[in-house]
Amino acid sequence: MKIELSFSKHALERLSSRGISKSLVVQTIESPDSVINQTECKQVYHKIFQEGRNMKMLRVFVNHCKDPILVITAYKTTKIDKYEH
Repeated sequence: MKIELSFSKHALERLSSRGISKSLVVQTIESPDSVINQTECKQVYHKIFQEGRNMKMLRVFVNHCKDPILVITAYKTTKIDKYEH
């Protein structure tokens, strides 16, 4: 599924400082391993991937009530079990 996204200034700053590519964010939203509904408008997309020798999860926070969909922030974590349901 191809979707139109926009990135908040905060998201762009965090992606840059955390070494996360926009393409990985887009891939996570278009083909997530899981999605958590936080509110009617806000969701968190999860994608598990291998980085070096470690398995990591990318967590992408989005606002679906914006047009186009707004990426709020994203970060990588090794604490996969904490967020998997």
